[in-house]
Amino acid sequence: MLLAQSFGCARFVWNNTLTYRTEAYQQHGESISPSAVEKRLVALKAEYPWLADVSSVILQQTLRDQKAAFDNFFNPKLRARYPRFKRKDGRQSIRLTKAAFRYRDGEITIAKTKTPLPIRWSRPLPSEPSTITISRDRAGRYFISCLCDFTPDVLPVTPKMTGIDLGLTDLFITSEGIKSGNPRHLKRYEAKLAYLQRRLAKKQKGSNNRNKLRQKVARRHAKIADCRRDAIHKATRTLVNENQVLCVESLNITGMIKNRSLAKAISDAGWGEFLRQLVYKAEWAGRQLVKVSQWLPSSKMCHGCGHKVEKLPLSRRHWHCASCGQALDRDINAARNIRTAGLAGLACGATGAGAAA
Repeated sequence: MLLAQSFGCARFVWNNTLTYRTEAYQQHGESISPSAVEKRLVALKAEYPWLADVSSVILQQTLRDQKAAFDNFFNPKLRARYPRFKRKDGRQSIRLTKAAFRYRDGEITIAKTKTPLPIRWSRPLPSEPSTITISRDRAGRYFISCLCDFTPDVLPVTPKMTGIDLGLTDLFITSEGIKSGNPRHLKRYEAKLAYLQRRLAKKQKGSNNRNKLRQKVARRHAKIADCRRDAIHKATRTLVNENQVLCVESLNITGMIKNRSLAKAISDAGWGEFLRQLVYKAEWAGRQLVKVSQWLPSSKMCHGCGHKVEKLPLSRRHWHCASCGQALDRDINAARNIRTAGLAGLACGATGAGAAA
C-alpha cells in the first residue's frame, strides 16, 4: 500500500511541476530554476496534505530527476526529448537516498514503515547501498535496484581478438566465422500477442475486464523483453570472456529504425542493448572495446585484397572478389574488415572502450 501511495505522490509531483514549468515558459517565456521548484514543493505539501504521508526524500528526488531530464533535453549532444508526463498505468519508480531507508542484516526498510521489504535477492550486495530505486513495470512486477560500491574482477589476459558484425539473420557474426543465429523472440510470441491486443481493443475503456486484459498484454511484452535481455546477456558475457580486444561497428540505430521495412526486425534484435552491455562488461573485465566508423564499407570490401564492389544488395549473402577471386560470405567478410580496422585504430594509439578507427 505504501509503495503504491509513494508511486502516486511521485507521479503527481512530477506532472504538477512539469505543467507549472511548461506554462511558465509558454505564457511568460520564463525558465523556472531548480531552487524555485524545490521551494514550491513546500507550498504543494501545504495544499495537498496527503503528500506528507510518504517520505519527503521521494518527492525531492523526483524533482532532481526532472532537472536531469531538462538538462538532457537542452544538451545538443544528447538530443533527448522534452520531459513527458507520467501515466498511472505506465512504469512507476521512486528513488531513495540513505536518509529514507535502512539496510540491516540483508533487509531494507524504507521510511514511513517498520516492516522490511519482502525482497528476493538475485545476488548478494557487495557493500551497503547508498541509493535504492524501487520500480513497478506495466506487468505489475516490482524491482529494487541498489547503488553500491564494488571492485570488478579483471579477467586474465588472452591473446584472442575478434571483430563483430551485427545482423538480422544472425544477431552477431565474429571474424572467426561464428554465427549466433537469431532467436527472433517477438516472432515467437507475436501471434498470441496480436490475439490479446485485438481482444483489448474491443473492451470498454475504464472497465475491469479491460484492465485485466491490459495486464495480460503487458505480461506478454515483459516475457519477450526478458527473453531478449537474457539471450543478449549470455552472448555478450561469452564474447567478453573469450576475447581481449573486441571490435564493433558504431551504428546509427536510431536512423536505421526509420526504415519501415526493417524497423521491427532491428528493434527485436536489440542491437543497442547488445552494444551497451559490451561496453560496460568490457570495461569491468579489463578488455578493450574498439568502435569502428559506421561509414566503413565492411560488407563491400574484400578482406583479403581490399577490392571494393560498387553495389551489394542485402539479398546477396555470398559474392566473389573480382580482384583475387576469393569466395566471400558477406557477414564474415564484414566482421573481418571490422577487426582489421579496429586493430589499426589501436595501433595508431586509440585505446579503451571509446576508441574509434
